[in-house]
Amino acid sequence: MFSRSSLEMLDIVAQLGSFTAAAEVLHKVPSAISYSVRQAEEELDVVLFKRLPRRVELTPAGEVFIDQARHLLRQMDQVQTQTRRIALGWQSTLRITLDNIVNVSTLNDLINDFYQEFEFAELQINMEVFNGSWEAISQNRADVVIGATSAIPVGGEFELKDMGALEWVFVMAPHHPCTEIEFLDEKSVSQYPAICLDDTSQVLPKRHTGYFKNQRRLLLPNWYCAIESLKSGVGVGYMPMHMAKPYLDNGELVAKQLEDIKPASQCCLVWKKDNSNKLIGWLIDYLGSKEHLQSRWLA
Repeated sequence: MFSRSSLEMLDIVAQLGSFTAAAEVLHKVPSAISYSVRQAEEELDVVLFKRLPRRVELTPAGEVFIDQARHLLRQMDQVQTQTRRIALGWQSTLRITLDNIVNVSTLNDLINDFYQEFEFAELQINMEVFNGSWEAISQNRADVVIGATSAIPVGGEFELKDMGALEWVFVMAPHHPCTEIEFLDEKSVSQYPAICLDDTSQVLPKRHTGYFKNQRRLLLPNWYCAIESLKSGVGVGYMPMHMAKPYLDNGELVAKQLEDIKPASQCCLVWKKDNSNKLIGWLIDYLGSKEHLQSRWLA
């Protein structure tokens, strides 16, 4: 209904309170400004400005109109700016999936640095377990996955960076019966539930590791729940050392030696091959080398 130039003209008249002053700014004659304002009022069928002897001022209806006009002008600017950013490869959202295995305390630094670097972009962060992380990247629900574990179960247009090996430790509550057994084996351990994280994949085969074939499992959604179950003594299981260490140090959990069923321990950074999304490139550079990734996210 109104062009950008007509909205800007009406805004300038409202700011300056004068057709003559607005005409000087817009390099037009006052009669052209007066005519354009009158046309706008006729289209709206309302009076936007009171004509006073030496100035004009907004009517109540005019105040509402100018407020909305300024909002529309800001939206036009945002559309133009965002369209140009997209054309140059700067998307508005970066989607990150964290495998539940990583050290989430590192996340705050990443978030703060991202929002300081990009005033226009947003982060979308979620968490998956085991093959759920691979499914997120293969089904285009993530641009980058931090901490994907084990072998690659999917094909696709993505790249990898090794994050190093993850150290696991077999743990239980200090009052658990297994603590009284000097050499744990399959028979002794299989009497008790294995505390496992539930693979979040919906399409790929679920991967649950760290238990014997005849052992019942307790499948839990995250390490917080798993740790609470281990501390309560309901079962036993493997934990990443960087997560278990505080509980081992304060005596809430104890570690025992157990062979043959240790979970897969190789981790990697995975990202989409998408040269049109410069946010992905920025994040990969930011996350750094294999050594830096391992020390920040798996230690």
